[in-house]
Amino acid sequence: MALTGRTPLLALLGALVVGLAAPSWTGVLLVTLAVLALAGLDVALAAAVRPLELSRAGDRSARLGEQAQVELVVANRGRRRARGLVRDAWPPSAGAQAQRHRLDVAPGERARLTTVLRPTRRGDRAAYRVTVRTLGPLGLAGRQRSRQLPWTVRVLPPFASRRHLPAKLAQLREIEGRAAVMVRGQGTEFDSLREYVPGDDVRSIDWRATARRSEVTVRTWRPERDRRVLLVLDTGRTSAGRVGDAPRLDACMDAALLLAALAARGGDRVDLLAYDRRVRARVENAAAPVLLASLVDAMAPLEAELVETDLAGMAATVLARPGRRSLVVLLTGLETTPVEEGLLPVLGRLLHRHTVLVAAVADPRVAQLAAGRGDAAEVYGAASAERSRVERARLVELLGRRGVEVVDALPDELAPALADRYLALKAGGRL
Repeated sequence: MALTGRTPLLALLGALVVGLAAPSWTGVLLVTLAVLALAGLDVALAAAVRPLELSRAGDRSARLGEQAQVELVVANRGRRRARGLVRDAWPPSAGAQAQRHRLDVAPGERARLTTVLRPTRRGDRAAYRVTVRTLGPLGLAGRQRSRQLPWTVRVLPPFASRRHLPAKLAQLREIEGRAAVMVRGQGTEFDSLREYVPGDDVRSIDWRATARRSEVTVRTWRPERDRRVLLVLDTGRTSAGRVGDAPRLDACMDAALLLAALAARGGDRVDLLAYDRRVRARVENAAAPVLLASLVDAMAPLEAELVETDLAGMAATVLARPGRRSLVVLLTGLETTPVEEGLLPVLGRLLHRHTVLVAAVADPRVAQLAAGRGDAAEVYGAASAERSRVERARLVELLGRRGVEVVDALPDELAPALADRYLALKAGGRL
């Protein structure tokens, strides 16, 4: 039995009548029995919950910040009309707009109750139990039953940097020569011969072709295609730190998605590896049409683990991959201890076989603290922030001397900066 708010109100009203008209324990007992009798009659007349069949339909995934709709279908297989309430419970991070729905379904019919979700966190959001309460004609009491009805909505990364993709694709077309621009660099592929013009690199002169012609001839080159790009997401402790309103890991994911979309359009193959002390996610050999879908699906449930990343194990996992030379893009943090004790010892092995690019998210709060001069506390904060900036710059220089490309940018600037560095490497034939 499930009582509604009407039942205590009716009992209170009866108690007031007894207290004003003829106060006695007999009157209180009679009122109590009357209320219980009416509530029991209401329960007897309420539709049974067991014959109601529940099922779900609707969205299985949605991007963070977008809406998802999940339908709860209630089919009445009983003999009485089912009136009452249904509570479709979801965790707070699912952002359910309304979890309670009114129910009114005739025998042999079905009702569709829609719950609108606006998730506030990335990952898998699973529904809790569904509670159905059918009420009698008086609305005093009814029958109630809860059931588990599994349904999961996967909340995907938002890919906010998608807005930069058209501009980066235009740059890619220029590099590929679709806008009459030819480049030369180590490792690029021969395209064609043309007459020398002032300003051309003399190293591009083809002396054999020049000897056969009456003018100086140069070779033109086009960037190689079908290169390998491996995106390595560090899901360890450094990725858990919040920068602005989101963890560093989310900004790294956004940058990785933009680079993957750009590289796929450039004819390169893109793989993904998420690692801290073990492999958390892996995407390999995905075809270009389904690459982004595969990446966002693999990234969606990832959460930063509060453990120190095993960079030696990560390097061993990268080196164990078969295939030719790749551009290894390591999206991680630039902190002194992890870089000097974890990354530097394994760089030699990685650089021997691959080109390595380290992308890190800078904290805008550091620049704000460095500008503080208001009082003693702000001055101490500014000194600490300035020291952090100097140490970060030292690490960037140290990695650069080892032959590592480094992109260190604010969260909103990391994705386009990483895409620009990829385009520069492609234009220079260094992939």
